[in-house]
Amino acid sequence: MIHDQRLVDQLSGLATEKFDGEVFRATGISADPLAFSVNGGRWAPPARDGADVPVLYTSMARDGALAEVVSYLTLLTPLPLSRPLKVSRLGVSTGKTLRLARAGLEGLGVDMTQYGVRDYALTQSIGAALAFLGLDGLIAPSARSPCDNLMIYQTNYHFLTERMEVIETEQVDWGAWARSNGFLAPEPAPSDWRN
Repeated sequence: MIHDQRLVDQLSGLATEKFDGEVFRATGISADPLAFSVNGGRWAPPARDGADVPVLYTSMARDGALAEVVSYLTLLTPLPLSRPLKVSRLGVSTGKTLRLARAGLEGLGVDMTQYGVRDYALTQSIGAALAFLGLDGLIAPSARSPCDNLMIYQTNYHFLTERMEVIETEQVDWGAWARSNGFLAPEPAPSDWRN
């Protein structure tokens, strides 16, 4: 994969940090919450042309993890309302993570007024460049919830020295959560046939 040299230069000059704490991940019931994705997303391009950037998407907040998955599920037709989600609380650590606030993203050319739009070209380039530079994590604002997300890059993750474990899981009726959090319209109240 060819990286934008200007972007690589900008990112290589930014300070990194260690992370050790709890994060959340929402998945299907049977999915492994510690499985890295190669399907792409906001912070990693999909696997193609032999260039893989496997990433584990997590959120610092339970509702943030749900918001990320529910925002996608609400686009499906028909809505898969009968399937619950699994929300896992994870204990993780990273050794070399970049924290990008909104101002930092703007400095890299990300239009924050369009951050919630599913146009990932620039953010995928940022994520791929971070993996190329040897970083194992990125902390960035969620586009769906007022919290930060932690993305862990498998290529640079040191499984022998860092922590990654499932602490607990719960099942969530995602349709009910989506209605109560404004992702779906509330169900209409039953009509009173006597009137």
